[in-house]
Amino acid sequence: MNQDRLLYERKLWADGFKRVMGLDEVGRGCLCGPVVAAGVILPRGIKLEGVRDSKTISELKRRELATIIREKALFWTVQEGSIETIDKLNILWASIDTMLRCTEIKDACPDYLLVDGNRYTSSLIPHTCIVKGDDKSLSIGAASILAKVYRDDLMVKLGKEYPEFNWQKNVGYPTPEHKKALLKYGSTIHHRQSFKLGTNKKYKKA
Repeated sequence: MNQDRLLYERKLWADGFKRVMGLDEVGRGCLCGPVVAAGVILPRGIKLEGVRDSKTISELKRRELATIIREKALFWTVQEGSIETIDKLNILWASIDTMLRCTEIKDACPDYLLVDGNRYTSSLIPHTCIVKGDDKSLSIGAASILAKVYRDDLMVKLGKEYPEFNWQKNVGYPTPEHKKALLKYGSTIHHRQSFKLGTNKKYKKA
């Protein structure tokens, strides 16, 4: 049986909400790079096949869907939570802060928020947190796709400067290869110093 991924949105549209924003973030579990959040407002009655948790979709399909989402959405935005913000606030609150900024950007004007996960901040905008929301809400699933495509591209770009860590493949996650490179080369300016990196050594260009 097909899952109804517009169930939450339809209820809110029926209640009179017109700009329901799905919010999701990617990169919380990474050792380096920013956390990235996206916010997406979809038009009422939209049909989008294949949108779900971005991690379960192939890279090629994610890119195809990202293009369609950007074309069909009433509004979308992608925001970065910097290394400095992560190390200052901790990764949970940096993620929430980055999602919050998606709601506050010019022209966003959401009237209801659907947030992936079980935590958010106090907000004047009503919201609902949905655990595994990227697989239950089309708006959140769309946000997860935009955020992942953006962040993966960013890590590939950064990886060209630091090929030793193979970010083109692991996009900053703590793979055995990434941890081994940290021990050998030390941490870069893109690594989160508040995380357990397994090394105190700092990276130096050869």
